[in-house]
Amino acid sequence: MDVAQQAQIVGRIREDLAALMGTRMRLKANMGRSKIVEREGVLEQTHPSLFVVKVEEKRERTARVSYSYVDVLTGTVELTHCESGENVLPWLN
Repeated sequence: MDVAQQAQIVGRIREDLAALMGTRMRLKANMGRSKIVEREGVLEQTHPSLFVVKVEEKRERTARVSYSYVDVLTGTVELTHCESGENVLPWLN
């Protein structure tokens, strides 16, 4: 896959996530060294190079985590719907 194709795919990921603003989702992030983080939250913002998810933590606290669209492209971050368990971007697989 060349750079132009990657840029098109990242653009499509950005557009699809922008359309899902406010959607509750589960994210699974591979943080390296066998550390995988799973969280649930709401897609809060999209920016030109990253997106922000507002996640719930212990004791009714919330935090915001951000990931790049390239993380989704490379499979480092996986996004699924909380209710159905289906992939948020099924065309990406």
